[in-house]
Amino acid sequence: MYKIATLNKISQKGLCKLPAEYSIIEDAQEANGILVRSQDMKTMDFSDNLYAIARAGAGVNNIPLDVCTEKGIVVFNTPGANANAVKELVLTGLLIEARNVSNAIAWTKTLTEDVSKVVEKNKSKFAGREIKGKTLGVVGLGAIGVMVANAAECLGMKVIGYDPYLSLTSAHELSRTITIYESLDSLLPLCDYITIHVPFMDVTKEMINKERFSLMKNSVCILNFSRDQIVKEDDILEALEDGQIRSYVTDFPNEKVLGNDKIICIPHLGASTNESEENCAVMAIEEIADFLENGNVRNSVNFPSCDLGLPTTDTRLVILNKNVPSMLGKITGALAEMNVNINDLINRSKGDNAVTLVDLDSPVSEEDIKKALSFEGIISVRVISSHPKQH
Repeated sequence: MYKIATLNKISQKGLCKLPAEYSIIEDAQEANGILVRSQDMKTMDFSDNLYAIARAGAGVNNIPLDVCTEKGIVVFNTPGANANAVKELVLTGLLIEARNVSNAIAWTKTLTEDVSKVVEKNKSKFAGREIKGKTLGVVGLGAIGVMVANAAECLGMKVIGYDPYLSLTSAHELSRTITIYESLDSLLPLCDYITIHVPFMDVTKEMINKERFSLMKNSVCILNFSRDQIVKEDDILEALEDGQIRSYVTDFPNEKVLGNDKIICIPHLGASTNESEENCAVMAIEEIADFLENGNVRNSVNFPSCDLGLPTTDTRLVILNKNVPSMLGKITGALAEMNVNINDLINRSKGDNAVTLVDLDSPVSEEDIKKALSFEGIISVRVISSHPKQH
């Protein structure tokens, strides 16, 4: 029986996907797998029982990836599962800003008498603009960025994009009439709206800053539904004050940006729909169950994707190892010395790390396998049997 700990509320629709031989527990120290959404795990101690962590969402800033990799814990996320929810909120923010809806609603709530007369007299103060024909720059064309770009084009906007790491999948899904720019700085001066959909990394930290504001139209609206650290807040506040840009829509409110009439703050609602939470939970549970039961790795952020399908024999080895020369030869050589035959094998690498899955023709003990594969470069070894022991 595999034990799964949940650190946040996980959709019941997802938990129902767990097979009967799984149990949900509270103590993460006893868990073989952890399901998490937003809880900070950076100070947690991880036991030797833990094989995998699945984040029901895309960002993994709350998970200590280096520690997990060192201990042989595979970390999964759920890219694309919340993409439609975020896309819809981005379009909502864009339209609210364009039509000055936020300020208009706030003003309307102050009315007490002669409402119809007062409205007719003052509604021109909240006149907005139409988005049809305006240019939207989409920075980052992953699952969310592509959906935003295609939807905005359907609303009549001219859409242009930038993504130096555009995947084949995204390129295939993106509308053929959307122009991709080779540099961010060449895209920025053309935009009436700019929406950001890049992950937070060292290279993207505060990438939208004073220098970049100077390249933009002073009538531009910036939308940030990615991460707050991608926009340098001191610089954007200065740019708004000086009239260098028109407005800012953010899903990440804090003390700095609250109370500014040129900023629309949304309380981090990007993925907060029932449908999104269900999709993320189902995807996270499918990933973690496939790894625990079959060793297959899909959508990991610290190890490569590696899929050998269902085991073809009674015994499968799940080996996490460093991506160094001759490692695969050492693994197969050690198995040969044990006089066990390999029925099927797959090895995949990404950066410094690799995953090796091996189906053996005969059963072996985990103790013997770990002893045989105890050489440098092996991170962890696990034996999956058709008659698994209790965990």
